Amino acid sequence: PGRDGGAVMGPFQWALAWMQTAAAGVALAIDAQNVATMRMMGLAGLRRVPKDEALRMVFEKPPVFWAAGVAWQEALFEGRDWTGQARAAARPLARKTRANRRRLSRRR
Repeated sequence: PGRDGGAVMGPFQWALAWMQTAAAGVALAIDAQNVATMRMMGLAGLRRVPKDEALRMVFEKPPVFWAAGVAWQEALFEGRDWTGQARAAARPLARKTRANRRRLSRRR
């Protein structure tokens, strides 16, 4: 049975869940690449970034990865399927990455 006690996903539901999960992963990857590019340009002096950006990019990772692990475990213990677990784990990462992209996109 599924998470809510209903039937297991059919092939079309499974494909839709897979595509939604993949799209969320691609969006996260694109945001991460944008953030990395803007940070490297800032460190090279080609773009203005906050002075503490190098420290921020190191110290922000442990708490957000911890949150991702906790979210995954909660989804696992709730009995969600693999797509629900993957999306739950990616949510804190995507939130932080999106916030960084928005913050760094603003010209100072």
